[in-house]
Amino acid sequence: MVGLKEELLKSVWHAFTALDLDRSGKVLSHNLCTVLNVPHDPVALEEHFRDDDEGPVSNQGYMPYLNKFILEKVQGNFDKVEFNRMCWTLCAKKNLSKSPLLISDEDAFKVWVIFNFLSEDKYPLIIVPEEIEYLLKKITEAMGAGWQQEQFDHYKIALNTSREGLSAWELIDLIGSGQFSKGMDRQTVSMAINEVFNELILDVLKQGYMLKKGHKRKNWMERWFVLKPNIISYYVSEDLKDKKGDIILDGNCCVEALPDKDGKKCLFLIKCLDKTFEISASDKKKKQEWIQAIQTTVNLLRAGSPPPHKEARQKRKELRQKLLAEQEELERQMKELQAANENKQKELETVRKQLEAAAARAAEEEKKRLQTQVELQDRFSLELEREKMVRQKMEEQVAQKSSELEQYLQRVRELEEMYKQLQEALEDEKQARQDEETVRKLQARLLEEETAKRAELEKWHLQQQQTIQMTEAEKQELENERMMKEQALQVAMQQLKQLELERKEALEQYEEVKKKLETAANNTKSWKDKVAHHEGLIRLIEPGSKNPHLITNWGPAAFTEAELEERQRSWKGKKATSE
Repeated sequence: MVGLKEELLKSVWHAFTALDLDRSGKVLSHNLCTVLNVPHDPVALEEHFRDDDEGPVSNQGYMPYLNKFILEKVQGNFDKVEFNRMCWTLCAKKNLSKSPLLISDEDAFKVWVIFNFLSEDKYPLIIVPEEIEYLLKKITEAMGAGWQQEQFDHYKIALNTSREGLSAWELIDLIGSGQFSKGMDRQTVSMAINEVFNELILDVLKQGYMLKKGHKRKNWMERWFVLKPNIISYYVSEDLKDKKGDIILDGNCCVEALPDKDGKKCLFLIKCLDKTFEISASDKKKKQEWIQAIQTTVNLLRAGSPPPHKEARQKRKELRQKLLAEQEELERQMKELQAANENKQKELETVRKQLEAAAARAAEEEKKRLQTQVELQDRFSLELEREKMVRQKMEEQVAQKSSELEQYLQRVRELEEMYKQLQEALEDEKQARQDEETVRKLQARLLEEETAKRAELEKWHLQQQQTIQMTEAEKQELENERMMKEQALQVAMQQLKQLELERKEALEQYEEVKKKLETAANNTKSWKDKVAHHEGLIRLIEPGSKNPHLITNWGPAAFTEAELEERQRSWKGKKATSE
């Protein structure tokens, strides 16, 4: 019922699109109910076509009503040709071309019905190039002409560039133009269209005149047989006006060839559950064609398959749907691939930009590296030159140091020689000091003796003064004593002079020793300067510092001030003791 509903919808769609729904919707619905043998529902009809805003003024408004109240109630007990003719009548006047055609209006009607059968199940209805080719081939074969594939390929290419397919009216114009039936008269084209119409629309699998044996009279009568998917009808003539009977076919039927008998040839037998029919074909070829056609029909009934042309149409649709699905899948995959490719291109572009950036960075880094390398080479060259200069300077310094070392070693040898000479000079100075000490001790001894003599002279002088104060007698006595003391004094003076001479000699010896000491000191000082000049490698041992010498009337004293103070205290002590 689903396939039947789709076929009905296509014809109704043509009628629906050609009418003004506000004025003719009721007429279309009423006519559909009449030709489809569907009970009228005036209430629903008036409800859907009332004059307000909720009325079915569009496809969305009328189609739900059509499906619910008309098509859902169709039982199949109607005349398809009458139904299609009613829809054709409503739409042909508005859409059929006014230009003259090589086909009649009846042929145009049949082409229109064939279009509805072969068109795609989507709206607006079109017939695709594959179905156009199929229909034109069928018509060409029915005319007995040869198929011009190259001509159709050119037409198909021109068609595909502009649209997906043809409408019903464009298909009628194409067939009526005679583009693919050149050389054929109108009657031949009309017969071909009628044959294709019978096969595709009326499900006529085969038709023709044959002889049939009667069941009662057993006589043979010529009848026009029409084979359909589940029935064989036979008529008095091919105008189909006087129907004589039907042979109901099912899966239990069979067809068998019979031998010639009773003067009848090309016999075959159709066995059904309740009856058996003997038929005679005009020749063996017709006999074989009819047997094969009937057997094929029975096999299809057993398998529950549709008629060959419907099955072929379904297969073509499935193939187109499959190809379309594959094409859509391919397009989807192509889009995915394109998207992936675009993503890849973007990624590649990103990678390329990254690579370019990396290359730029690498080039910059390489440039910096080369610049750094050049700078390092320059610096290295400078460092190398500097190192060479430093090395040369170091070599010069080493040579200089070697020379200085030689000089230093020479100076060390000279200093060692000077040290030996200094030791000798120190020995001489030590000897001179020893001699000075000896002379000093001699001077001290002489000074002590001189001091004793002076003390004695002072004692004598005091005694003289005491004697002067004595009496005259004593004075004379003292004068005598004085004279004696003067004599003694003269002797002491002579001794003092002698001591003075000895002191002068000691002083001269002291001066000589002093000169020797000064000479030794000068030698020591010169050696000190030399040693200091030669980096102070040797530290001289010098005699200790001496207290300043006292100066007397006769020259430098042979004793110190402390020693003189000690002697004065000794003299005072002795004087106090003597008093």
